[in-house]
Amino acid sequence: ESDSDPSGEVAEKAQQLLTYYELDLGLNHVVRKYSEPLDEHANFLVSVPGGTDGPSGVLICSENYVTYKNIGDQPDIRCPIPRRRNDLDDPERGMIFVCSATHKTKSMFFFLAQTEQGDIFKITLDTDEDMVTAINLKYFDTVPVAASMCVLKSGFLFVASEFGNSFLYQIAQLGDDDDEPRFSSNTPLDEGDTFFFSPRSLKNLVQVDEVDSLSPIMNCQIADLANEDTPQLYTLCGRGPRSTLRVLRHGLEVSEMAVSELPGNPNAVWTVKKNVDEEFDAYIIVSFVNATLVLSIGETVEEVTDSGFLGTTPTLSCSQLGDDALVQIYPDGIRHIRSDKRVNEWKTPGKKNIVKCAVNQRQVVIALTGGELVYFEMDPTGQLNEYTERKEMSSDVVCMALGRVPTGEQRCRFLAVGLSDNTVRIVSLDPTDCLSPLSMQALPEPPESLCIVEMGGTEAKEETGETGSVGGLFLNIGLQNGVLLRTVLDTVTGDLSDTRTRYLGLRPVKLFRISMQGSEAVLAMSSRSWLSYTYQNRFHLTPLSYESLEYASGFASEQCPEGIVAISTNTLRILALEKLGAVFNQVSHPVQFTPRKFVIHPESNNLVLIETDHNAYTDATKMERKQQMAEEMVESVTEEQREMAAEMAAQFLNEELPESIFGAPKAGSGMWASVIRIINPISGQTLDKISLEQNEAAHSISLLKFASRGDDQFILVGVARDLVLQPRSLTAGYIYAYQLKDNGEKLEFLHKTEVEEVPAAIASFQGRCLIGVGKFLRIYDLGKKKMLRKCENKHIPNFVIGIHVTGSRIVVSDIQDSFHFIRYKRQENQLIIFSDDTNPRWITASCMLDYNTVAGADKFGNITVVRLPEDISDDVDEDPTGNKALWDRGLLSGASQKVDIVMNFHIGEIVTSLQKATLIPGGSESLVYTTLSGGIGMLVPFTSHEDQDFFQHLEMYMRSENPPLCGRDHLSFRSYYFPIK
Repeated sequence: ESDSDPSGEVAEKAQQLLTYYELDLGLNHVVRKYSEPLDEHANFLVSVPGGTDGPSGVLICSENYVTYKNIGDQPDIRCPIPRRRNDLDDPERGMIFVCSATHKTKSMFFFLAQTEQGDIFKITLDTDEDMVTAINLKYFDTVPVAASMCVLKSGFLFVASEFGNSFLYQIAQLGDDDDEPRFSSNTPLDEGDTFFFSPRSLKNLVQVDEVDSLSPIMNCQIADLANEDTPQLYTLCGRGPRSTLRVLRHGLEVSEMAVSELPGNPNAVWTVKKNVDEEFDAYIIVSFVNATLVLSIGETVEEVTDSGFLGTTPTLSCSQLGDDALVQIYPDGIRHIRSDKRVNEWKTPGKKNIVKCAVNQRQVVIALTGGELVYFEMDPTGQLNEYTERKEMSSDVVCMALGRVPTGEQRCRFLAVGLSDNTVRIVSLDPTDCLSPLSMQALPEPPESLCIVEMGGTEAKEETGETGSVGGLFLNIGLQNGVLLRTVLDTVTGDLSDTRTRYLGLRPVKLFRISMQGSEAVLAMSSRSWLSYTYQNRFHLTPLSYESLEYASGFASEQCPEGIVAISTNTLRILALEKLGAVFNQVSHPVQFTPRKFVIHPESNNLVLIETDHNAYTDATKMERKQQMAEEMVESVTEEQREMAAEMAAQFLNEELPESIFGAPKAGSGMWASVIRIINPISGQTLDKISLEQNEAAHSISLLKFASRGDDQFILVGVARDLVLQPRSLTAGYIYAYQLKDNGEKLEFLHKTEVEEVPAAIASFQGRCLIGVGKFLRIYDLGKKKMLRKCENKHIPNFVIGIHVTGSRIVVSDIQDSFHFIRYKRQENQLIIFSDDTNPRWITASCMLDYNTVAGADKFGNITVVRLPEDISDDVDEDPTGNKALWDRGLLSGASQKVDIVMNFHIGEIVTSLQKATLIPGGSESLVYTTLSGGIGMLVPFTSHEDQDFFQHLEMYMRSENPPLCGRDHLSFRSYYFPIK
């Protein structure tokens, strides 16, 4: 009946039914047992444990009440939901539970239920021989409003937030023995009355972790405001008082464990263990131009002098050798330090020096002046023996690398040598063909460093009994022009194949082997530091969000089991990487209301943003309400209680509960609050903040220059007053004009112009501005007392929500009717629609790709690219063909010329921003989108037909190999509203 009733009255009057079903395991189907109508509209059910664990039945959560029901003789037990004392919310507004979690042990059970304000109540049931006699509620704690909660057996509560970051709390106590009042259904109350409680900061819960979430993203822009070469994503996230401006950087978050200054500028650093079985490193060795410093690692890091290392010379490399010995390589020789501090030295012959070297636990290879290679290997007695023959290389040796000795083997079989003739050679270290060349790779530039790592393998896990797998060998080559090459090294033949290239930065690339998650990883240093590692069976190459480093080594201590020790100028730094696998790291800056849109001031790189909330109070109105309530508290009592009431009123006025946790008071429908804020995105400092009056909602913002005002910069903000969303109505719209002062750090109010509809889109246009006022597109100029209207087009069907300008061409997006291409005719001062789309699209975001092409996203999760056909003319100055007459005539009440649809793709989430951007230096442009549920995605155009053909076939085969689990066709999903193209 409700389906066929257009007024919706039948649906409103319909009564809810509570129905019990039973699963018949024998017949494997569900049997309907019992059904009864409910007096109140319920929004949430909580099942009560049955059998030996409890009385069974169900808790029905409805507006203002929680009710216990069960089949049989059990009477209904009803308890009101407590409300906050002295709440600024509308007292007529009902309160509901939105989610719950059940905790059950052998001896007891309880429920944690959360209200829509975020207050959690502990609900227990009093029973008498399987009959429930009372429901008890007790205030537990307040956390951000959750979509779902889960109590873990280990005593943790996970709160999956409705919007924003989710949290993990430890349940420190169950709240049984505190002085918080207990509210019972047995307490006699009049119908409509309820209990009151005072919210407070966390007492029973302790926050232990936080999971970042961008949901919901309201807007996003990509720009390099921090001058880091790689652009950052500036996203407006969140809802209400939990909103944030987040700066996302591509890279891993780095935790700085320690920074200490050194007595000069070092040129290298290493860490070594004393014994192969030790878990943690024993020494940090720092090499200077003319000295070597040895630091011991313990509770503190201190200098040691009896390590056996030669301190009066720079060190080229050092390593642990064998089980318990150390080796130091310096320009004049090799120093082999035994565990009992006995030292064996090998000196270089004649006037030759060691220029490059490579070491691992059992092997040492050095290159002498002139390109001569000398190879040493450790024998079973722990002695370092020189191989009889030496190898002369054809050019100077620029860099060398040895891999680690594989488990169960005597040696690493391959040595990689980089030469000044732009080649890398692989040399065998096998006793049968020692120092004979195996393979070679030519390089585009001279190599700077080499690193051989085994990646992609998994460790054996004793606890689970999983066996480990062996990964492949990769040779990483860092070039002097800032490019990293990664080549597969064949473990049998030593052949090099499948080279991948990545540009890392401006400086030559230095490579260092470190340990991450128990397997090998490569730290590459150029103008930025990058980490190449495998995580969850996927290969990652990610920059570190940290200042540039010069040299590094792996570092393991009790406090930091998988760290990095690095040098930068004259400081020694110990760093840790925690969030492996993350694409972005983020910095959050809190804002007051839901941020809607923002513009970037190009000179100062500051952001000017508008924040608007519906159902909210401004700060001034909030203070007025508080003052009014405090006065009522004092007036409502007798003379004797006046003093006590005055104290309570003063306490109420001074009480400041953070709205990001306790929520903002709900003011009621049609109540709006807005601010305009200038914020420094790097420091997060608010430079200027202008609060609009109560019930004024900012909808659009633009940064403009006017031809009549020279280089002065202005901010225009479109505002609606007393806006009611459904059915849409408002008292007036306004265009606020501000001038930017103090290099973009202050806003000076100029004037406000009243308009008849919501100004939802503003754009700069030929020294004036275009404003979409409702369904009218207008050109305005800046006057002394108000904005001056110069021109208008009334033919946009519904409501202008976006304007893009290229030259004299304007692309307008309509809230329901896709794109309209408009030409401004200066001589006649006319805005003429010359082309539009054949499909209705509820546009949410749009972006110009080129002069003829526009990308747009709609409310139903589609991204579309439309293009003007080549034969479409927008030249309206000369009109011999009668085009203008054709435009005026129109086609089916639209423009006579239609756009072509280049692409349709169903994303499946509401897209809130689209931007054409280059995300890495030297990379190609891509279309970056963000979604309401916190997703960030990219659409990358194919550069060749071969790629397109390959991926089209791959997609086709994947569709047939992996059909969706729910039985839907993947092709029909991607074509949900429009056929995929």
